[in-house]
Amino acid sequence: MKIVSVVGRKNTGKTSLTVKIIEELTRRGHNVASIKHSHHEMEMDREHTDTWRHKLAGSNVVVGIGSTSFFNVKDILDLNRLLFLIKFMDNIDFVVIEGFKSYNYPKIVTSLDVVDEYTIAEIDSFSITPEGVSDLVDLIEKKGHDIVDTLFLDECGFSDGDSIAKEIIKGNIKTNDLDKVDTFMSIDNKVIGLNEFVSDFIKKTLLGIIKTLHIEEYGVKNINKVELIINNEDNIDLNPKVEANVLINNKQISLNHHTNNFVANTVFGMINSLNTDETAKLAKINISEINQDNLEKSEVNLEVNNKNVEINTFVKGILKETIFGMIKSLKLGELDINEIKNIDITVKK
Repeated sequence: MKIVSVVGRKNTGKTSLTVKIIEELTRRGHNVASIKHSHHEMEMDREHTDTWRHKLAGSNVVVGIGSTSFFNVKDILDLNRLLFLIKFMDNIDFVVIEGFKSYNYPKIVTSLDVVDEYTIAEIDSFSITPEGVSDLVDLIEKKGHDIVDTLFLDECGFSDGDSIAKEIIKGNIKTNDLDKVDTFMSIDNKVIGLNEFVSDFIKKTLLGIIKTLHIEEYGVKNINKVELIINNEDNIDLNPKVEANVLINNKQISLNHHTNNFVANTVFGMINSLNTDETAKLAKINISEINQDNLEKSEVNLEVNNKNVEINTFVKGILKETIFGMIKSLKLGELDINEIKNIDITVKK
């Protein structure tokens, strides 16, 4: 998804230019979404209609469904929150925003007094020609980018998405150069950046778990997009001291600090979900006789605090899919993933 905004003072033709951009993007075959920002209250339903009465009665979110669908949300949502929700709603190629001039997205300005470092074009919306619109959309296709906090480039860990966004605007980085990220996360309405390693791990792990479910019974034939909501009321230590040791085919795998924490916390998360009788301080997982074509044939053993833990076939399947998904996400150097026959992971607090 690529984002661009049209900003400027009142009566400078923002809406007419926004419409022309949407029309040209649509003509090129892109799936387009748009956001209109105003400092005044905007009603999407008329006074005295049923949905208006719902809102007046106190409903914070009003959904209207007929020939079209709309959401009327009582609270003022942050732009990044809106952009994240759009990702869930449809496979959008471009989001064209009218307004939100204080945000750090590529901007097309219709009045010179709002030009800033995120500006990609200064346009007189009243005189622009069809050829000018076409050239402008060419620029949008090159310099539009996804939610700023989701931008990563050759990094393992958190990166500065804003700096990357500025380099895209300058033309020093192309969006095709960015790390491929397929997983997007929001925690308490805040968009959380995931680099390629974490994104890939979550994707492969979740898809591995989904493979163990009977999703066909729910009418699912193909997995194109997975949406997941986790409600959490547990107190979580955001900076736990943990260690991980990984052996593949009895060979030690080098892990940097970030990956070490990631592996250890992931394993402890799985162990805690088993509701063992005591708090896990030390855990060992061994997966042997690995069959690449059918993980069900692989053997898995689990020890928690130096005690064997009996787990059923379903849990074994999830453990194997999760661990193998995580291993495939690691940079294993010269080791061929198809040659993995044995995995040993030890984690401790």
